[in-house]
Amino acid sequence: MILQASLILALVFAVLLAVGIPIAISIAVASLATILLILPIDIAVFSSAQKMIASIDSFSLIAVPFFILSGIIMNNGGIAAKLVDFSKLLAGRVPGSLSHTNVIGNSLFGSISSSAIAASTAIGGVMVPLQEKEGYDRKFAAAVNIASAPAGMVIPPSTGFIIFSLISGGTSIAALFMGGYVIGVLWALAIMIVSYIIAKKRKYPVVTEKSNLNVKKIVWEAVPSILLIFIIIGGILTGVFTAVEASAIAVVYSFILAFFFYKTITLTQLPHVMAQAVEMTGVIMLLIAASSLMSFAMAFTGIPAALSSLVLGISDNPIIILLVMNLLLLLIGTVMDVAPAILIFTPIFMPIATGIGIDPVHFGIFFILNLCVGTITPPVGTGLFVGSSVGKVKIEQVLKPLLPFYAAIFVLLMLVTYIPQISLFLPNLLGL
Repeated sequence: MILQASLILALVFAVLLAVGIPIAISIAVASLATILLILPIDIAVFSSAQKMIASIDSFSLIAVPFFILSGIIMNNGGIAAKLVDFSKLLAGRVPGSLSHTNVIGNSLFGSISSSAIAASTAIGGVMVPLQEKEGYDRKFAAAVNIASAPAGMVIPPSTGFIIFSLISGGTSIAALFMGGYVIGVLWALAIMIVSYIIAKKRKYPVVTEKSNLNVKKIVWEAVPSILLIFIIIGGILTGVFTAVEASAIAVVYSFILAFFFYKTITLTQLPHVMAQAVEMTGVIMLLIAASSLMSFAMAFTGIPAALSSLVLGISDNPIIILLVMNLLLLLIGTVMDVAPAILIFTPIFMPIATGIGIDPVHFGIFFILNLCVGTITPPVGTGLFVGSSVGKVKIEQVLKPLLPFYAAIFVLLMLVTYIPQISLFLPNLLGL
């Protein structure tokens, strides 16, 4: 029965995706087909609808549309150029300073917008042509932009951590956020170290002095946007507000900045901004509902327990088990977006991780880190395709320049996986 259910679930899902059916619908139909193995059609349909509705009837999920709206407001608020100028100040006069500017800008903008694609497009669209103009190889510039874009996805506020917290049964959002801070900064530093070595070897120019003249104006315009990150985390850690309340505060703060401070959004633009937020929220909520149905179908047919036994049967050594999990998650990340992957595979891998004594916060961080790496990895990493398009280079042209960055990211991934203190020292220090 388990083998038959697994085959039906996997084959129906794969066929529907292959013919272009949206992923949420593919998940739901494949799950229903699996449930029909055991239940009659009337009970199966009723139970499926009930599970899908119940899965999105959660107070914690209110944070998702608010953080999405906040990110869209900031994304439409014209802050990318301001963050680029601010990043130039931080990059300093060191070899590869413009590539460092790209990395810092992607990290800041990605965390504010909660989107690697938005960061790669907004920051990379400015920095890649600028680097080429200053004598940098365009393929190298595109590679830096691609490799650094996902760093912001693990720097709070991250919707991925919110979804993981919900699906995993209530893992502390504050602890995930603080651990994500550390990992996001380390990701950015890893890319900057590789960029420094390559830039020094190739003798790439640094930012000229005249570009950093108006320091006060640059800081004044950029810091209010960056403060959003610290306001949200500071409020959650001090207990002033919860993660859900923080999401609403993020919307208010973003609106005040874009409408009154930067004056880059007008009242006439608000309907379009709201429509974008509603569309993205609808997609994510449908994914959550469909993925909960898949989790129900798998649990009902015993698939997670069978997969856990299969993985644990490979070895009883936690080092080997973690390596297998990493390889599987990296593979999943190359063919699936982060949100649906979290929703589908958390119920499968979480019992394995807890079974070998992995802390849920540590697991959540390296779990999502794996999926983020997958977004910039062939064959279908969305970040890789978007970054190549932004850099105006072909995929095959940018893969070779990406290799040293892949190596640095993989080393970081292994360190995070096998040294839990990297993820946990800050949450533990703060008593989370």
